[in-house]
Amino acid sequence: MRGAKCVRAVLSARCVCMWIGRDAEVLLRRMAKQFPAVLVTGARQTGKTSLLRHLFPKASYLSLDLPANAEAVQTAAERLLDRYPPPVIIDEIQYAPALLRHLKIRIDEDRKRAGRYLLTGSQVFALMQGVSESLAGRYALLNLYTLSHTELLAAGRRTAVAPG
Repeated sequence: MRGAKCVRAVLSARCVCMWIGRDAEVLLRRMAKQFPAVLVTGARQTGKTSLLRHLFPKASYLSLDLPANAEAVQTAAERLLDRYPPPVIIDEIQYAPALLRHLKIRIDEDRKRAGRYLLTGSQVFALMQGVSESLAGRYALLNLYTLSHTELLAAGRRTAVAPG
């Protein structure tokens, strides 16, 4: 499963990947149906990108983790956005917060069209302040945590302590 957070098990020299359903999936889909933008925040490696790519497999994908893309925001943000038609997952928005102003303009052109911009980012104070100022009333916020015990149990993954 490309790009997905998987539980991997080696069976006869084969890798088996399995998606572990997240409790936040229903809420995230609902947010994307109600708001033009959704921001998924959380600590590193909590599955923010994997969750969005799993739920929205047909969405364009723009990674701002790539220095060339983050730099393009500074020099040609509109052209960069034109290359990724909505719905678009914009990963690691904290690396290019200037893009938020451009998203605001595009959202304001058609505020009723929901689910266009699916953003990920770390919970950095400056990012949250920029989102609050630029996208006020235009986005929903979901803070994603690591897999919960309940999610792991629901996936049939049990942890056992090896004897002695």
